[in-house]
Amino acid sequence: MTTDDAGAPWLVVGLGNPGPGYAGNRHNVGFMVADLLAERMGGKFKRAAKAQAQVVEGRIGPAGPGSRRVILAKPMSYMNLSGGPVVALRDFYKVPTAHVVAVHDELDIDFGVLRLKLGGGDNGHNGLKSMTKAMGSDYHRVRFGIGRPPGRMQVADFVLKDFSGAERKELDYFVDRGADSVECLVTDGLERAQSAYNS
Repeated sequence: MTTDDAGAPWLVVGLGNPGPGYAGNRHNVGFMVADLLAERMGGKFKRAAKAQAQVVEGRIGPAGPGSRRVILAKPMSYMNLSGGPVVALRDFYKVPTAHVVAVHDELDIDFGVLRLKLGGGDNGHNGLKSMTKAMGSDYHRVRFGIGRPPGRMQVADFVLKDFSGAERKELDYFVDRGADSVECLVTDGLERAQSAYNS
């Protein structure tokens, strides 16, 4: 990130699928974190003028010079086509790619565990695959662990199922922590957020 980028806005993208049928799915945990961040910012998602997405604009962090301008987004294009709406929003709001944050489910991490990083591969995640194809891989990721499917269940079936009853008991806590990690990343930088939240 260059010093020119320091005052630039951030684009925080919760990845998921639109519609009530998908709302509780493991694949929609990015939407859940984005919804909580919007609530904290006191905003409501509305349709973006220039992209197939819903957005909330606001600020994160302490009042004054420490706060950061943030655009929260939920692409309404379905997961595997997320790249188009994200690039349209990035360009419209003049956000450097290094200020884009994707919040997404991650199979290779235990349920509720967070990992934050900059860049890297997509690990078979269709939302990341679409974003990387559209704008390269130099964006931040907040990876929210959902664990692997049990037994012989297919990955596609697992991610499109709702969290289990046992998981739902802890889900609010972990979503809250996911939102905290995004706020820390935006206000304090990646290193500090990693040391606080990479459990």
